[in-house]
Amino acid sequence: MHWQKIALIGVGLLGGSLGLAVRERKLAVKVDGHVRRTASIAECERLGVVDHATREVGRAVENADLVVLCTPLGQMRELAREFLPCLKPGAIVTDVGSVKGIVVRELEPLVAAAGGHFVGSHPMAGGEKVGVAAARADLFHNAICLVTPTPRSDRGAVLQVEEFWRALGGRPVRISPAQHDDLVSRSSHLPHVVAAELANYVLSPAHPKEQALVCATGFRDTTRIASGSPEMWRDIALANREHLSRVLGVFIEDLVEFRLALDNGDHKAIEEFFENAKARRDQWTGAVDAAG
Repeated sequence: MHWQKIALIGVGLLGGSLGLAVRERKLAVKVDGHVRRTASIAECERLGVVDHATREVGRAVENADLVVLCTPLGQMRELAREFLPCLKPGAIVTDVGSVKGIVVRELEPLVAAAGGHFVGSHPMAGGEKVGVAAARADLFHNAICLVTPTPRSDRGAVLQVEEFWRALGGRPVRISPAQHDDLVSRSSHLPHVVAAELANYVLSPAHPKEQALVCATGFRDTTRIASGSPEMWRDIALANREHLSRVLGVFIEDLVEFRLALDNGDHKAIEEFFENAKARRDQWTGAVDAAG
């Protein structure tokens, strides 16, 4: 697949990695990026993530065949309203957002009214570091890339979005926006809340200063994702709050059961808790390693 122009709205870790991967694989003649800060223009061009960076979102989008929204969820709707008057007829708009229901509901009709096609997508790739300096061309290699069409989606546009992720080394999987939000609430959003609470609780200034000294590899690995963008994760939690609240409730119930077993000195229940966790994770990592 080859595009004449791709526009990246937001050039941080994901947008910058997209730009690097697209340019490395020569998937587009030109890649333009929209940034919020003037200082980011020179940085993006110096790092080679885009051909041209600008603070004018309409200028970034004009004549683009594909537009990829790579901003926090809370910014997508207003930015779309701003750039849609400049959208090329028939252009495809997608995104990399971690929540799909609200994004698809808001953007699909807006893009259609402007003469384009919106198809939601979400590459299951990223990292705790933020900013374009953390971008890397291999970020999407072998990553599951969820594509979330609706009954109103243009079939050709859906196929092109899937092929776009495939061309970047990803593995596109097609699911509904509702199923997406249910699944990622457990596998992505819940782990982030847990990591953030571990960091908040264990590293609280209420504890003795020696507490941080005994936080070693296990704590570092478990809380790694807590270093992600607070703005991005605020938007994700609020946008998927119904699903996230439900899975948090189940998770808390499971922890209460474990605490009860602990209080009762229930050796069997405690061992089964750790045995089940080990077996399930080992099976999952084995399947991931085999697929990779």
